[in-house]
Amino acid sequence: MNQYTFEDYYKNTVELSFTEQPYSPTPKHVWIICRFKDQWLLTEHPRRGIEFPGGKVEKGESAEEAAVREVYEETGATVNELTYLGQYRVKGKGGTIIKNIYFATIEKMDIKAHYFETNGPLLMKELPESLKENGKFSFMMKDQVLERSLQFIHENQISTN
Repeated sequence: MNQYTFEDYYKNTVELSFTEQPYSPTPKHVWIICRFKDQWLLTEHPRRGIEFPGGKVEKGESAEEAAVREVYEETGATVNELTYLGQYRVKGKGGTIIKNIYFATIEKMDIKAHYFETNGPLLMKELPESLKENGKFSFMMKDQVLERSLQFIHENQISTN
């Protein structure tokens, strides 16, 4: 099965699909699950908490270009390989958000003076099993998008090295 519907942390309806851009050919947001040297590369947002990098697609930029830029801005990391995983749509009180999900392997990381809206990179060997109950993690890490994306990566044997 490649399509799922569920509620997010805030009880909004989420539609998730691991097919080629089912909700929009030009999504306005991206989210990137990153690996660097056998570790997960995350970032710490000052308000939301620990999460994978992501953000808005800027005018004149493709979703792939936005993914590479967001990873660098938020972590100092240079993407080696970027793989499209899927897309999800959240119908919330403030409108609808459509976001592409990518998996990235990281070539190198630079230490930066400023990390654009985050406290910089955070490397973790393993994601905690109690992630959904852990107050240090962002709401974005607590719904089925992450869980299903990690399952998709595993089932499709996408290399995480």
